[in-house]
Amino acid sequence: MASSTAGLGTEIVGVINKLQDVFTSIGTQAQGNIDLPQICVLGSQSSGKSSVLENIVGRDFLPRGTGIVTRRPLVLQLINKPAGTNGTNGVDRTSDSKANVDEWGEFLHLPGDKFYDFHKIRDEIVRDTEAKTGKNAGISPQPINLRIYSPNVLTLTLVDLPGLTKVPVGDQPRDIEKQIRDMLLKYISKPACIILAVTAANTDLANSDGLKMAREVDPEGTRTIGVLTKVDLMDKGTDVVDILAGRIIPLRLGYVPVVNRGQRDIEQNKAISAALDNEREFFENHPSYKGKAQFCGTPFLARKLNMILMHHIRATLPDIKNRIQQNLQKYNTELMSLGGPLGDGNSGNIVLSVITEFTSEFRTTIDGNSNELSSNELSGGARISFVFHELFNNGIKSIDPFDQGSTPALFVGTAAFEVIVKKQIKRLEDPSLKCCQLVYDELIRILGQLLGKIQAFRRYPALRERFNSVVVNFFKNAMNPTNKLVLDMVAMQSCYVNTTHPDFIGGHRACKISYSSAASKPPPAPVDPKNSRANVNNNKDLDVEVKKEDPGFFGSFFAQKGGPKKKGVAAMEAPPPTIRPQNELNERETMETEVIKLLIHSYFNIVKREMIDMVPKAISLTLVNHSKENLQRELLQELYKPEVLDELLKESDYVVSRRKELLQMVTALNKAEEYVTFSFFY
Repeated sequence: MASSTAGLGTEIVGVINKLQDVFTSIGTQAQGNIDLPQICVLGSQSSGKSSVLENIVGRDFLPRGTGIVTRRPLVLQLINKPAGTNGTNGVDRTSDSKANVDEWGEFLHLPGDKFYDFHKIRDEIVRDTEAKTGKNAGISPQPINLRIYSPNVLTLTLVDLPGLTKVPVGDQPRDIEKQIRDMLLKYISKPACIILAVTAANTDLANSDGLKMAREVDPEGTRTIGVLTKVDLMDKGTDVVDILAGRIIPLRLGYVPVVNRGQRDIEQNKAISAALDNEREFFENHPSYKGKAQFCGTPFLARKLNMILMHHIRATLPDIKNRIQQNLQKYNTELMSLGGPLGDGNSGNIVLSVITEFTSEFRTTIDGNSNELSSNELSGGARISFVFHELFNNGIKSIDPFDQGSTPALFVGTAAFEVIVKKQIKRLEDPSLKCCQLVYDELIRILGQLLGKIQAFRRYPALRERFNSVVVNFFKNAMNPTNKLVLDMVAMQSCYVNTTHPDFIGGHRACKISYSSAASKPPPAPVDPKNSRANVNNNKDLDVEVKKEDPGFFGSFFAQKGGPKKKGVAAMEAPPPTIRPQNELNERETMETEVIKLLIHSYFNIVKREMIDMVPKAISLTLVNHSKENLQRELLQELYKPEVLDELLKESDYVVSRRKELLQMVTALNKAEEYVTFSFFY
């Protein structure tokens, strides 16, 4: 079955074979998003998949039996090799003296071993399958790569997939159908995959498991080719002409009918060469096919698959090359972030570089100059500003000097006024300290972000831990003077009540506002003098001697602590132990209370405005700006020490193993790029 097209076909398909070997040898991670062109053989267990593949190869080499025989994908690479070019190097695995030395097989997992006895190839497939899946009926997605060299094959790559099954048998897992289906879909869903759907011709095509699954991923039939087996077993008078003409289920790549060996032929060890002769005679002599016999049978199928695969590879090679280059760039970048292929470097320079990068990123984040700013989320300095301008501002403004049920006493003097105001000022300590803590938390948040962002910390976990410890301690130490300064600011406000502040409302103005407010209210309902308790007080007030206006601050509205005694007035009795407040205040008492409230609100608002302005400045000075300006020096003092450098730069096990993986992947991708570039000359 030699072909004159072997030269060009061998080279172009050989490129994909080499790529498959490269990626298989190091796992699928390096392959990434690179989908290699390949022909995947799909069909049920009884469709005749194995017989089709053996007819194409011309040799018995696949495991036989009942149930699931193919339990791992078999990547079958057929390479046309002219007779007499077999070579003698490697391990000779043949035990058959009559074996053809121009035909042999090689397994990727046994480099250097040549199998001239194809029965030994079958044994090795079984052995390696059981090594990965056990002797039960389990399956594995890990492929077996088999390369067959022969002058009797066309260069072609096929992937034999496990046959579709519906009902678990014997030791098969209960979910065996789902396992196989998921594996097959993973292969045939890739756009670079050509699907070879094998269907027995003596069954209803509409019930073909292979075609049904192929149509799920290729509904238009653009990359599916149908193979009709057991054509010779169809009922007399029936044929597959309508299927071949595309009148049943059309496929862009069409159908090819074949005749395989029957079970009796296999049991009697009928030679495949004889089976191929019988196949040719069947199509040449059958009344329905003899006019198109050259388009039927296994040899035509092999030629068609060779041409389809070759054109498919040529169409996809540019994209494959681009994807290889993209993966190379990605993995090279990651490799360099881990210190390059050797992973070495001057330890002092590395620590200096990390300190410089960290502090630079820290300042950038605080100042809000990062290139990674998000329009959806505040970060860094913007979050600290939010703490100052929103949380602290609103928190201070929300404090009401009378929200705890306190009511200014009647006839309160200057000293009592100061006591009330100072007591309210002390309430500003908690939100001010809370503001310090929130800014500290934001700095810790920035620290965590930078520890996860800078690549060197993934490489050196000890350096990361030491960085974290030093910076956290630095922030904690900076919190002590920050908290003290904030508390001192509150103490400054409470130690001296400045009633001459230009923004303070003042006693006279407070009275005027209170009188105006009282005048605008409707007059109270008349009170019966006989039943009014307030009347007693009012009458008493009439006897109070009106004094001249006190020139002091509170003299205009606060009663004096004492007054001149009148002659002939009886001595007053001592007040009772408990004095209950009156049910309601009279007009004068109400006005005095409102005046006092106005004064306390006025002064407290002045203090709140000053604290809203000054506390953020204090925190910025002693914590935020202090960190920006001094953190680098602290890190240098604590980390740039010869005695600790080696310990800090001990690489993690992950980095060591990851560098090894990256080296393998970069090496593999470099080889792959070389193969693909070479292919463009053909």
